[in-house]
Amino acid sequence: MRKELQIFLTAIMFYTRIPCPRWVDHSADHLNQATRYFPLIGWVVGGASALVLYGAGQVLPISLAVLISMVVSILITGGFHEDGFADVCDGFGGGWTKEKILTIMKDSVLGAYGVIGIMLVLMIKFFSLSELVQQVDLWTACTVLFVAHSLSRTVSVWMIFTDSYVRENEDAKAKPIAKKMSKATFLVANLFGFIPLVLIPKIEILLLIPVLLIVKWYFSRYFKKWIGGYTGDCLGSVQQVAELIIYLTILILWKYI
Repeated sequence: MRKELQIFLTAIMFYTRIPCPRWVDHSADHLNQATRYFPLIGWVVGGASALVLYGAGQVLPISLAVLISMVVSILITGGFHEDGFADVCDGFGGGWTKEKILTIMKDSVLGAYGVIGIMLVLMIKFFSLSELVQQVDLWTACTVLFVAHSLSRTVSVWMIFTDSYVRENEDAKAKPIAKKMSKATFLVANLFGFIPLVLIPKIEILLLIPVLLIVKWYFSRYFKKWIGGYTGDCLGSVQQVAELIIYLTILILWKYI
């Protein structure tokens, strides 16, 4: 039990900025096993964001409540996945060979493609959540926010399970989590990812699964074509896109079904 707690806290330490006890061992082995808790991190981030959205929505205009909830999620994660998305935009936007793409993604300087990409992502999130509150209600929007954070991280887990990691240097941040994932770890991660779906009492919500499988298939194919697999930044970008797709898909489902 203590080891499992250490693994979970290692996931908290790696994927968020939440302080952890000093006795938590930040080992490569624990980090590799922590992948099964990646969707559970979505519970933490999504839960906090949803609580802030609901609370702020009681006393502030919805647009401000949505914006504040987005800021909270970024503060909790340190913009970890947003940074990965921006790096992917820069790398694949400005590079035409595997080596060039990987070099650009590793560069800490944010380029034009990254700035444009992250601005568009944040804008779509903002307008999608705001529209969801208008179309349905605040409580449902908070529920969707919680679901999106856990389920979108599950899509990244799918990529880790099926695809190859392309960076071989020892200092690569994502290398420990990119080691071959066991089937048991994969199943546990999916369990944590799918459980929140029960909070949305509509059978049509299951349509999210094939939609997200298509998203994963497309990005796996795209990344394999250009760089032969994925990097940590690729996982972050997939999480961000999957989160957006969840919001947009649910908006469509609520409007037309």
